[in-house]
Amino acid sequence: MTPAPTWGLVATIKAPARDILNFAAHHLDLGAHRVHVYLDAPNPQAEAALRAHPKCRVILCDDGYWKRRRRKGRPDQHQPRQSLNATHCLTKRPQVDWLAHIDVDEYLWPASPLPEQLAALPEDTLSARIRPIEALAPDPADPPDEGTQWFKSCARVQMRRREETNAIYPTYGPHLNGGFLSHVAGKVFVRTGITGTSLRIHNAFRDKVMDDTPDELRDTVLCHLHAASWEQWQSAYRYRLLHGSYREGLKPAPHSDGGGLNMHALFRMLETEGGEDALRLFYEEVCIASPDLRARLDAHGHLHKIALELDAKRNRHFAAQAEQG
Repeated sequence: MTPAPTWGLVATIKAPARDILNFAAHHLDLGAHRVHVYLDAPNPQAEAALRAHPKCRVILCDDGYWKRRRRKGRPDQHQPRQSLNATHCLTKRPQVDWLAHIDVDEYLWPASPLPEQLAALPEDTLSARIRPIEALAPDPADPPDEGTQWFKSCARVQMRRREETNAIYPTYGPHLNGGFLSHVAGKVFVRTGITGTSLRIHNAFRDKVMDDTPDELRDTVLCHLHAASWEQWQSAYRYRLLHGSYREGLKPAPHSDGGGLNMHALFRMLETEGGEDALRLFYEEVCIASPDLRARLDAHGHLHKIALELDAKRNRHFAAQAEQG
């Protein structure tokens, strides 16, 4: 009998220790054989906890690391750092049959065991895509059941996605891709042990050619905690606007009439016209799980309730560190 394939993750992370350990613990709880964390900044508490776990591997990406890796040293932007680290892990020592490159605020949520899903892929599959769902903030007047969280999804087919986005988000829909503030592309698992492979943020490559027809892991979604509260969103907002997923130059959402602003232009316009109050109005319509928004999402099959139970998982896998966190 062929053994079930093993799987693992690689992530480049700059975050509080609690978030790093939540990320690792959730995926260890799912059965990850390896969790590879490349620390983008020193974090002694998280580093010690990860090193103490037999299924975790951690690399501190300090100046010495980058000098050993490349002649020019550390890349200024975090996106190439992520891609270089993911490829380093993939090609040097993945220690698993399948490796996914995801972020610290992303959590795999399989409906069936991941080894079974991966084993069912055709033998010539290089990569398999996991589609995202994006967290909604709880409505203070109508919160979800304790321990659960609302998420939104979107249609995979672009024309249907555009129609539904305009219907679900009446004010800002034309500027949004599926109603998401972040990516709709998702992330990929890549089969290890194949020469010439590399990883970027959303895709796998072989011999520098993108695998543009990956299989789909339809029984797994990627829970993305991109804007799970106003405070969390604001803490990352300015950086994303200048350097991250809202930066200048990215394409606007696909739009049937060619209109629509990209996220950078939309947020700049809102700030110019109404400052923080305008951003709050945007957040309330798009990101808070009000009864009206939930009803519109549910009518299109895009409302999901999930219990990640991150505190319990962190306690199981990193008990001593959890007490400090």
